[in-house]
Amino acid sequence: MNKVPLVALVLATCVVFPTYAATEAECQAMWTKADLNKDGVLTDAEAMRYSAAMRVQEKKMAPDGKLDQAAFLDACKADVYSTRKNDEGAPLKGANSFTEGQAKDRAVAQGLTSVADLKKDGDGIWRGSAMHDGKSGQVAVDYKGNVVFTP
Repeated sequence: MNKVPLVALVLATCVVFPTYAATEAECQAMWTKADLNKDGVLTDAEAMRYSAAMRVQEKKMAPDGKLDQAAFLDACKADVYSTRKNDEGAPLKGANSFTEGQAKDRAVAQGLTSVADLKKDGDGIWRGSAMHDGKSGQVAVDYKGNVVFTP
């Protein structure tokens, strides 16, 4: 039997099906960390990152903008909140169709806070300032959605 088609099939399967899905325990731990006031609902600052990730993934949220534990866990298990791995060489030059709000959502969904002053440069890359883990720096969002933070 020729091994090349078998290897190609395995690789194709990995591309079509996600290789990692968050477990119930991982999602529960993420919920516990997100629900700071332990009221069973994420609102305002608690929900910022997760609401942005929902918008990026085009998932519906409750009309009131609140995210309860059941909805959070469902989205988590569907990998809505997983951190996206950047493409090699990001940020990449190219025609960027993201609006400023969409670029900001991508940055916030990756865990950045205080994203501000986003401007699209001549290479099609949204650039601005942001915070990550208490450090200020620069953020870049390219046309593929790669988010690069430089402290």
